[in-house]
Amino acid sequence: MNRKWLPWLIGALALAVIVAGIYFPILRKRLRQATQLPPQSEEQARRELTQTAPATTSGPMTKTRLFWSSGAGDGSLMPVTVDLPLANDPTLRAKQVLNTLLAGPVNPELRTLPPDAVLLAFYMLQDGTAIADFSEALATNIPSGIESEQMAVDSISKTLEANVPQVRWLKILIHGQEVDTLAGHLDLTRTFLVNAKAAPMTASSARAAAQATDAVKQPASKAASGKTATAQSKSVTQQSLTPATPPGKLTPPVKKP
Repeated sequence: MNRKWLPWLIGALALAVIVAGIYFPILRKRLRQATQLPPQSEEQARRELTQTAPATTSGPMTKTRLFWSSGAGDGSLMPVTVDLPLANDPTLRAKQVLNTLLAGPVNPELRTLPPDAVLLAFYMLQDGTAIADFSEALATNIPSGIESEQMAVDSISKTLEANVPQVRWLKILIHGQEVDTLAGHLDLTRTFLVNAKAAPMTASSARAAAQATDAVKQPASKAASGKTATAQSKSVTQQSLTPATPPGKLTPPVKKP
């Protein structure tokens, strides 16, 4: 190698070392921040896709009461008032407040529902029964224990009572199915009383509730009609195979009076 290029080579190497010394701490800091971020779970990704932000709904700004843990450690709840543009329709309104409840309070220690839980569906029946269908995370990620399970259901029911006056009863499903318990203790085969003095539903809400009721009853009616048709076909088959008069026997003459 020509000696006249040696100073240039040394200078280039020195410059590379200086640049590396400047940018290496920055890259290390960014790498540390990236590793500290929790990975996004599948439930969180589904939540971003399925949940509608309250700000995108058209409705007047309303004082909304959300019930989270009081922090006392005794299972009690504390109402927190926030301003939300709530819809007038009870089904849409309930979805808004429940999605906000699932988002959690400012202090994560006061959360009553798992952060990965997602409200998959919500609809109301004509009698004021609300059907809330949550993802499996509500049952699998909640701390097992009667106190934490009861507090989760109470936060849902009290939030609905405070903001959706048409809800009378609450039925909780997990991924579209009725389960025996929430996380091993609280019975979910029952319906929970939300408001004994629930307001009657409006005409439009009643029509939507009637459609939801028909959707719930339709599978049961189809199953019942299928069973009836099967029973009728069996009876017809039995009648066609059974002769009116057994063979080998004579019909006794009818005695006249």
